[in-house]
Amino acid sequence: MKDIITACQDKMHKAIDNLSREFSRLRTGRASTALVENIKADYYGTPTPLNQISSITVPDARTITIQPWDKGAFGLIDKAIQKSDLGLNPVNDGKIIRISIPPLTEERRKDLAKVAKKFAEEAKVAVRNIRRDANEQLKKKLKDKDITEDDEHKGVAEIQKLTDKYVAEADSVLAKKEKEIMEI
Repeated sequence: MKDIITACQDKMHKAIDNLSREFSRLRTGRASTALVENIKADYYGTPTPLNQISSITVPDARTITIQPWDKGAFGLIDKAIQKSDLGLNPVNDGKIIRISIPPLTEERRKDLAKVAKKFAEEAKVAVRNIRRDANEQLKKKLKDKDITEDDEHKGVAEIQKLTDKYVAEADSVLAKKEKEIMEI
């Protein structure tokens, strides 16, 4: 039974980590390397993330700089950023690519907040699905007479506590991200 609860906790923790990763890719008014590092450029015929073909830095709150390791990659990186749905316009001076992060409009902020809520809801659904699977495993153990009814009830209660904890954590991460998005 302990194994089921431990596995359940690990999976729920991973669901929240995934939510945090999704949020790091959401554009706010601030520059972040996470915005562009997973954009894929067609590098020698292979879609390659920018963080594998260049150095990405954030010199200030509104600028991202990209320094390709191969001079031939400048145009490819430029195109990949323009094709991405981030609405960013890179400036290529031949030595470095600069991306200025424009301040977000009120409408765009509200759209991003909706997207953040959708991500958080997906994470909560994932946590609830993990709860359901763990409860089914406990029922199977009870049916196979591997555990007693009391153990099953304790296990279900423990799994519910974990579910409540991780759903609250998803809400907390969402509230923090919404505050960051709505900040001017």
